[in-house]
Amino acid sequence: MDTKNMSWGIVMLLAATLSWGGMFPIAKPALEIIDPYYITLIRYGIAAVLFVVILWCVEGKQAFRLHNRLLPLLFLGTLGFAGFNLLAFTGLTHSKPEHGAVIIAMMPMITVLLSWFLKGHKPHTFTLVTIMAAFLGVFLVITSGHPQQAFAGGKLEWDLLFLSGAICWVAYTMGAERFPDWSPLRYTTITCVLGAIAIGIITFVLTMNHDIHTPTLATLGELHWTIAYLVIMGALIAVLSWNAGIKLLGPVNGVLFINFVPITAFTIGVINGRSFSHAEILGAAIVITALISNNLFLRYRQQMTLVKS
Repeated sequence: MDTKNMSWGIVMLLAATLSWGGMFPIAKPALEIIDPYYITLIRYGIAAVLFVVILWCVEGKQAFRLHNRLLPLLFLGTLGFAGFNLLAFTGLTHSKPEHGAVIIAMMPMITVLLSWFLKGHKPHTFTLVTIMAAFLGVFLVITSGHPQQAFAGGKLEWDLLFLSGAICWVAYTMGAERFPDWSPLRYTTITCVLGAIAIGIITFVLTMNHDIHTPTLATLGELHWTIAYLVIMGALIAVLSWNAGIKLLGPVNGVLFINFVPITAFTIGVINGRSFSHAEILGAAIVITALISNNLFLRYRQQMTLVKS
């Protein structure tokens, strides 16, 4: 890997993870005045249009041919964009942004577990140990060191929505393997469009049932900077930068940057005057340490494999 590619890869992955790290703290105040379904619909409705324009310019109209694969793409788009965002933003309405960021950082570990469950790829014992340590760290974060209070007060359920959303996104990401001849941009664009349609249908049904309410134009005008961040930084730039960075540095190196998501969220929290318990800080540190340890272990195994070959 040459220095130029490495430098660009680092820049791309930092742009993605810093954008995601700032997403939850920025979205949290907005969710007090707008329903998570509508903010998700607006976010990915706009992002889908932008992705379409980019894909058309880069790969042409032939990239929009689905080749009789509409149903699996619709399922994956619904799972990733509707499942992840609606679950995560609903959880964020009642939880802390930093909790969501720590859970999102667990995605590499969740990927290992899903690969084991779905494909039978049993991870090494060391990886399993780091996964258990990471889940312990998440438990410390979301309970603030008082598990009995979390269960008694019903607070844990909102963080479990974050976790469910993360599982949806990992499953969506793994679904890209079913389309090996597609570029990341093509897969992202098509599934984003279909996911946005699913979000629109869900939002419409809930609105007609009077479970949620349509935001006013005044509310949308008040939130224009938040919406701009969620669309441009949290969706468009973050996704494209992540895909480009992973391609330049490789998954083993690239996934390490996911640690910047909780670091960014906690830093923004401190700047905004938030205070964190010792258990929350310790839990976040355990998660980051577990991710780094497993990454170093995978690097070591990769090097040993190259030496033997």
